[in-house]
Amino acid sequence: MKRKLTIGFLFLIVFLTGCVKEQTFEEFFHEEMEEMHEGEENYSYSLVYTKLNVVNEDDAIAIFNEQNERGEQIFIAYFKKQDKKWEWKQTTGNKWDSPVKWTAMNQPPYIYSGLIYNNAITEVFVGEEQGIIMEFENDKRFWYAISPKQDNEVFYIREDGSKQKIEQVEHDDNKN
Repeated sequence: MKRKLTIGFLFLIVFLTGCVKEQTFEEFFHEEMEEMHEGEENYSYSLVYTKLNVVNEDDAIAIFNEQNERGEQIFIAYFKKQDKKWEWKQTTGNKWDSPVKWTAMNQPPYIYSGLIYNNAITEVFVGEEQGIIMEFENDKRFWYAISPKQDNEVFYIREDGSKQKIEQVEHDDNKN
């Protein structure tokens, strides 16, 4: 009888362990965003893009828009799963109307991202890495690239094939 109870108890533990649902990346993201901005007025966000296993297995990136007292902003964040739990590692982003052309994360993986206002730009390169360009409403475009190296040069490729080095901060009033 005691042996049957022990076996039954062990079976129950194994069964219950198998029933625990692992949190999805999107669930984790939304939970973190709600927690970080709890009670803020005039705040909203939207998750616009996710990608899993970007550099290594069990990591992810998320691109999201925020609307707050500083205006409309776009961010890219890097996440890593450790011990079956997601952890938010680093974030970079900018206001849509900022003179800052691009930003980069200062720890590996080095994720560069930026804004494009000119439809003549067809490609973005960070060193040798080609960026991924995303279209948003009102001719807004956002790009990101993941590089194994820090301190890369950023280049735009235009429709005519010309290559233009892009400084991090725009120094005049002309966009691109």
